[in-house]
Amino acid sequence: MVETMTKIKICGVKTLSDALAAIEAGTDYLGFNFYPKSVRFIEKDACAEITSVLKRKHSHIKLVGVFVNSSVEEVKGILNTCSLDLAQLHGDETPEIFAQLEPNAFKAFRGIPSDVTGYERGDAPALLVDAAVKGVYGGSGVIADWSAAAELAKRYPLLLAGGLTPENVAEAVGRVKPWGVDSASGVESSAGEKDAGKMKAFVQAVKRLEISQPPISNL
Repeated sequence: MVETMTKIKICGVKTLSDALAAIEAGTDYLGFNFYPKSVRFIEKDACAEITSVLKRKHSHIKLVGVFVNSSVEEVKGILNTCSLDLAQLHGDETPEIFAQLEPNAFKAFRGIPSDVTGYERGDAPALLVDAAVKGVYGGSGVIADWSAAAELAKRYPLLLAGGLTPENVAEAVGRVKPWGVDSASGVESSAGEKDAGKMKAFVQAVKRLEISQPPISNL
């Protein structure tokens, strides 16, 4: 299994086989989408079956639930039922909603936020940046604003999403220098169907960049 310094999240997992393939590829985080309108939507009972296996056999992998404007009670219930580590709030959640789920939640922004007041989080990832696509809550395949994201990544441990693929993720990491990268549609053979080869290529692309550009030591 490949390990990277840049954290890698594969999002929109719907089957145990895809979860295991992502882990074998070297992912650090797995995302499960609970937004009913998404092609990557998973029912909580189906998710719980998958995560029960993962918690037993791959307890080092962090499990994330993706929510869009769900109630606090629903989010907490799914986190508990599915033994998830974090909630990714990908809708229009207010700071008040965020506060009720903190520290087990981080906010995803569609587009570059001008202000993250009320959504600060001490742990990584502090926040996620995705592309801004009208009416779409993630998984659009559209690339985010890397230049603006790079400025944000200087201040926060940033999880970068938005149109990342095996072909462009190395460039994204080199330009943005995020804490981690997140891919859903970019590692699929068709909408909602993960591709084991693409997931492996995605991780390897990040790994090759890190080998060719090792971090500078401050010692």
